[in-house]
Amino acid sequence: MAKGAQVFLAVDLGASSGRVVAGEFTGRRIALEEVSRFANGGVLANERLYWDLLGLWQHVKDGLRAAGTKYGDRIVSVGVDTWGVDFGLLNARDELLGNPVHYRDRRTEGILEDAFQVVPRSEIFAGTGLQFMPFNTLFQLFAMRREGSPLLDAAHSLLMMPDLFHWLLSGEKSNEYTDASTTQFFDPQKNDWAFPLLDRFELPSRLLRPVSLPGTRLGPLRASVAQEMGGHRIQVVLPGTHDTASAVMAVPASSLPGKKPNWCYISSGTWSLMGIELPGPVVTDRCRELNFTNEGGVGGTIRLLKNIAGLWLVQQCRACWQREGRTYDWDELTALAQSARPLTALIHPDDPRFVAPDNMPAAIRQYCEETGQAPPDSDGAVIRCALESLALRYRMVIGWLEQLNGGPLETIHIVGGGTQNRLLCQMAADACDRRVVAGPIEATAIGNVMMQAVSNGDVASIAEAREVIRTSFAVEEYVPAQPDPWHRAYDRFVELVNRAP
Repeated sequence: MAKGAQVFLAVDLGASSGRVVAGEFTGRRIALEEVSRFANGGVLANERLYWDLLGLWQHVKDGLRAAGTKYGDRIVSVGVDTWGVDFGLLNARDELLGNPVHYRDRRTEGILEDAFQVVPRSEIFAGTGLQFMPFNTLFQLFAMRREGSPLLDAAHSLLMMPDLFHWLLSGEKSNEYTDASTTQFFDPQKNDWAFPLLDRFELPSRLLRPVSLPGTRLGPLRASVAQEMGGHRIQVVLPGTHDTASAVMAVPASSLPGKKPNWCYISSGTWSLMGIELPGPVVTDRCRELNFTNEGGVGGTIRLLKNIAGLWLVQQCRACWQREGRTYDWDELTALAQSARPLTALIHPDDPRFVAPDNMPAAIRQYCEETGQAPPDSDGAVIRCALESLALRYRMVIGWLEQLNGGPLETIHIVGGGTQNRLLCQMAADACDRRVVAGPIEATAIGNVMMQAVSNGDVASIAEAREVIRTSFAVEEYVPAQPDPWHRAYDRFVELVNRAP
């Protein structure tokens, strides 16, 4: 890193790991350095799955302390991004009411059917434009109400996961736009909370604050946090706090004003978030039928996208085999998959059985048996089945995106950790018969850092920030090599998806 350049800190919390990353900005180029990394995941206690908020907070403070020691007064600000939908509750004295519950907790099983008895599906979508997933914040709160949880009555504030960390950092409570848009009680057409919807579910709207936009400066660190960091009273700045919003900001693409986008993105990690960037929401019957979502992006944009299961499938296979005494690193798994026979068995990656199975490889094999396919006969074949099925799901989703966009999408930009899986990137190019541009890997942290730079006035606009990103980070291109076998496999895949309830 060059001496004297400004440093912005990104706290990037994912569902399986977290990091504190330093972004050094020279005015023309940005460079990243990982200051600390730590594990994350659900903690099962009393039959409920929680996030270890205080453990994560200690890791964040440790990372900030290390950053303060290394970069000192060059640090300008810090911002936090996390996954969406999950939240914590504070009482009137700003005391935390329990650990935040993990979105994979089973309290929302079967919740959609009960919710639609209160407000029909079509009316919820008309007011929120959001895809229906049982763990969306609306349904988590409805599950609490259904269980008779006393926490809702005791609560005074609802803070989404990144809002919690910004409050711990600065003492200021906020509800940031991009993460608020994942709740299913935010109206993207009015750019405000969907208060009438909350009333119909008898959920307390008093918990919510006015929505804050990315780039908002919350103020300096709390004095106690600054002291732990070595006395550095840096600013706390809201990035796109939903990690996908930050990742999409880092897509090294450009769109012409007034023109429909000719590219889509996949933010690839535990989830694959596949979508396009638009100036406004698409709240139509067709969008609802396809279960797409309108989530907030930086610069007031809308991310029209669909959640796809992602590398969760591979992660859970690896974890299962590790428990059984077979330990693979990621490259070994990819090599095993590459050597397995192609396009033999396929799964529907978004089948509910793959959300939180006790044994992912067994769930994949059982699905294949139930659908009349020979189940994968090796660990490599299981991984190949998962990756090929993801690539075919991308093909299905890009076709739907083109319908909603009303125009062709010629390039797929894949960003995030999944870009390191070159086999999946090539499969995506072949299955979709499109050019794939992979990178940058650290998209979420980059987007977080660059939003802080925009807020600080070091970069004039998001378009200029993307130009800095294009010149700062290498990308890798993949072109279709053997698309024909994938065309035939896609017909089989469509049949599997259409069998789903």
